[in-house]
Amino acid sequence: MHKAFILASKHVVALKAALFGDLAAEVPPKPEDVALLTSEAVDGDLLALLARHLRLLEFEASKDAVLVFNNLLRRSAGGRTAVARVDADGVLETLVGGYEVNSLALNCGSMLRECLRHEPLVRALLWSPLFWRFFSLVGVADFDVASDAFLSFKEALTRHKAVITAFMADRLDPFVSAYNGLLSSKNYVVRRQSLKLLGEMLVERSNFGLMTHYIASADNLKLIMNLLLDSRRNIQFEAFHVFKVFVANPNKTPPVATILAKNRDRLLSYLADFLTDRDDEQFHEERLMIMDEIRGLGP
Repeated sequence: MHKAFILASKHVVALKAALFGDLAAEVPPKPEDVALLTSEAVDGDLLALLARHLRLLEFEASKDAVLVFNNLLRRSAGGRTAVARVDADGVLETLVGGYEVNSLALNCGSMLRECLRHEPLVRALLWSPLFWRFFSLVGVADFDVASDAFLSFKEALTRHKAVITAFMADRLDPFVSAYNGLLSSKNYVVRRQSLKLLGEMLVERSNFGLMTHYIASADNLKLIMNLLLDSRRNIQFEAFHVFKVFVANPNKTPPVATILAKNRDRLLSYLADFLTDRDDEQFHEERLMIMDEIRGLGP
């Protein structure tokens, strides 16, 4: 097995040298070598092989494999040709699965995010059972792995707006249910990151369907109001940016309007002293605006 490690690593080093040249000796790569490798990425299964055999590589060689994979994916007609022919399911399954092996996780994450620069691969991931594994991966015990998984999760949900709009229209209910599970997590980092991302997604125009669906729900409002009362100031701050979307909506559903009206006095009292020492002029302008909106609710 040790010989396999050494042999595989030597091959990757050779690929890197062909693609990048000898940086130490300032020897540039040969154009014909680069063209050949790019052709193999397009017409062969070089990208899939690199992903699948990452676990066979020594530490430094695995980093080289990431460089080669990412660079070839970009070179191949801007990624379009290679992406069209690559075994998307196989590559994505290999890379997402890499998060479950700590020694592979960060390298696989880097390669996965390079894949997610390309619309067909984002589409393949979102409509695959693989996507739903991220709701667990972002909360794993290893902080570095969880953080990297969240980066990939966010990339999948934010980069290609047309794909994300179609995904939300098709998978809205299960997505919101799973996402609320992140907001209810006992893990502080998961709650904070998920709240921040939700706040960003709700104000993105292309996510109009998600926004109108989410803020129509009284149960969602209750969840966000509880997070507004969280003991952690950063959770409170991110929850406010979701809460304000409920309040600012001119077409509140009756259940949402009723909850806000019933809690009007308590909300006003709470918001009057809410993070008042925060050095953020825009936040305080929004806080006062939301308070004005709440004052106008109810009898």
